[in-house]
Amino acid sequence: MSGEVDAEQARRILDMLTAGGAMDDINTALALRLMPLAIELEDLELAERLLKHAQENSTDELERGWADFEGFKHTGKSLDAFAELGAKSEELEGGAPLAAAVSHHIALMHMSKDEYEEAQTFATRSLRLRESIDDLNGIAYGLAVLETCSKKLNDHDNALVHGTRRIELAMQMKDEEAQIEALADLAHTQATIGNFVAAKELYEQSLNLSVELEDLSGQLVARWGLADIAEIAEDYETAMLQLSDCLHSFLNVGLPTPLAVRQRIEDLADFNTTNIQQKTKK
Repeated sequence: MSGEVDAEQARRILDMLTAGGAMDDINTALALRLMPLAIELEDLELAERLLKHAQENSTDELERGWADFEGFKHTGKSLDAFAELGAKSEELEGGAPLAAAVSHHIALMHMSKDEYEEAQTFATRSLRLRESIDDLNGIAYGLAVLETCSKKLNDHDNALVHGTRRIELAMQMKDEEAQIEALADLAHTQATIGNFVAAKELYEQSLNLSVELEDLSGQLVARWGLADIAEIAEDYETAMLQLSDCLHSFLNVGLPTPLAVRQRIEDLADFNTTNIQQKTKK
């Protein structure tokens, strides 16, 4: 269960706000905020009731637009339907946040189809709208999409620009979790183009923050990247050390180590054994 409440607490909140005739008293905005919670609790019937309530009780075109947006996502509408909604939203007073959200979603839909140039176009549009209203969180999401698209299109120069800006924005927002991810992503780009010194420094920064915040997924990504760089340099001892430290970080908190980490440690150990045997024969 995500957020600050567990499933039982979330269920009580939903029941309190929607049971009986209580739903009659909630507005469109609250109904739309409760809808993802119902979906997370796998109460699809309630999610549909909340969506219907939001649509029927919208007070203006903008609220109706937000309700339609959630409805489109829920029912899997076509790209054209989302594009039409986005265009209409831009014409509404105060519609920039909705138009930006729709364009961002269209970008994600194109990415799911490996259509990265199209995704880049809509992500750029979303970013410009979010910049116009100083939506820092939205800008961060947009930069992440653009960085990914640039990588997929082998446009590493722009990937570096977007990635660097992500880090700067995360620092400005004092969002350390976002910094961890942005640092690792930029490190990967630097490694891809052969800037291993820069990549190593970025991975180490990401790792230090991850250790400080006890973020296991961040530690996994950073140590995996550092192991990659060590292997490229044929420093297999350092690579094994990074992977072993990753394994122990999971064991220390009583969590199972990801299978990929265990497999890579085993493969690296086998490789080292083979290397030693070959050198011995010589």
